[in-house]
Order: sequence, then C-alpha cells, then structure tokens
Amino acid sequence: MYPELFRIGSFPITSYGIWLAVGMLLALFVASRLAARDGLPRERIYDLGLWTLLGGLLGSKLLMIFVEPNVEIFTLDFLRSGGVFYGGLIGGFLTVAGMMWYYKLPFWKAADAFAPAVALGQAFGRQGCFAAGCCWGKPTDWFWGVHFTEAGHEYTGVPMYGPSNEDLYLHPTQLIESFTMLAVFAFLFWLHRRKKFDGQILIAYGIIYSIFRFSIEFIRDDPRGDLLGLTTATGLSTSQLVSLVVAVASMIFMVLRLRAANRSTVGSTE
Repeated sequence: MYPELFRIGSFPITSYGIWLAVGMLLALFVASRLAARDGLPRERIYDLGLWTLLGGLLGSKLLMIFVEPNVEIFTLDFLRSGGVFYGGLIGGFLTVAGMMWYYKLPFWKAADAFAPAVALGQAFGRQGCFAAGCCWGKPTDWFWGVHFTEAGHEYTGVPMYGPSNEDLYLHPTQLIESFTMLAVFAFLFWLHRRKKFDGQILIAYGIIYSIFRFSIEFIRDDPRGDLLGLTTATGLSTSQLVSLVVAVASMIFMVLRLRAANRSTVGSTE
C-alpha cells in the first residue's frame, strides 16, 4: 500500500487525498449532469456540491470526536483523517438541505441528482482507504485476504502480524465497499431516468447503503469508537446503529412518496 505518494517540502501528498479529490470532482460532474436532466441549473449544483463538501467534512470530524475516545483535535493526523463517514453523510445532507432552501431549489429533484454522485464518490474514497491502510477488516484465511505493508502499519496502525508473529491477512473491506458502491452508482444512474417520483433515487440509496453498511460492519475490525455507550450496550457498532435508523426512515419515506405518486397518477387520469 502507498499511503504517501510524495512530499512537497515537508507537506505530504497522500494517496487517500488524491483518490478523494478525483472522486469528488467526478461526483460533482455526475450530479450536475443528472440535475440538468431534471431541468435544474448546473451552476447551482456546483455551488451546492462545494457547500455539501464542507458540511460533510465538518460532520465527519464532529462524529469522530463523539465516538473516538482521547481523539487529539489539534494535530495533523486529525486534519488528514477522513473522519466518520456517517457523520459526513449527515453533515452533508443537512448542509445541502439548507442550501437548497436558500437557493429555492426543489429538494427531492436536487437530492436525486446527488445520490448517485455520493455513491460514486464513496467508490473512489474507499480506494483511498485501501491505499492508506485504514478501515481494515478482520483476520481471514479466505482467498481474498490482504496483508498490509509496513508503510500502512506506520501510517494508520493497520495490523500486520498475528499472535505468533505470523503474517496477518485481513478482509479487504475497503475494496468490497468500493466495488459495491460502484455497482450501486451504476444502478442509481440507470434508475434516475426511469424513476416514478422525485426522491426515489435518494431514498433507494438510503435503503441500499444502510443495509450494506450494517452487513459489512460484521467483518470490519478497525477501532470506531462508542457513541454514548450504545455500542457497548447493544453489541452493534456506531455505524450499524445509524444504519438501522437510516434504513427504517428511508423505507418509511419510500412508502409515503410512492403513495403520494400513485395518488397523483390516479388523480390525473380521472
């Protein structure tokens, strides 16, 4: 793994940062294209994307502070850390909702443009996680087990050796999520042209991702903290608890929006 590509003076250029930047640029391009398909102004989508990025970064750092004990805020490691994804998702969602109100954009249409873009950004971001060695999986003897390098161990603390000093092979959870989210992006992009109501793409993303994230947490093994002691009390990770809330909320919204769309269809044919 190559967590650090090169340095400009004393400033490191990390592979995670490169993957993340490329993913964000492609995500903004996709979001603007899908927004234009729904008749929304592209320039506003770029504005929304930049604000959402800032809100997501802030949210990921805030949740990281809540769930990880003894986190050191005023350090380079804290600044270059990706934080907690669900914190970024919530922070980005709240930011984009506020900016849609400010720009007077239809919420569900704009959200449908961003949902596939978020999935694409995740696909690239998890490649960065793999390159850096973070978000690792549990030990495994499956064929896909990955042994991380000394550079990754020094950078993120990813384990390299087992109890008897043998090479340790881990589930490649980063790659599993990356390729899964690439497939989710392709599905949501395909569904966007065929959606039956505004909001369907965002809600579908919420359902799919929350179920996937709940499942993959069982083979994640990196320390992810304990939100308000709930992880210790329930035996579920913070991300699994958030996934349950997101899944239930998304399913409720799916039913409500589908019923509203059906009523609108019936009313227009009478």
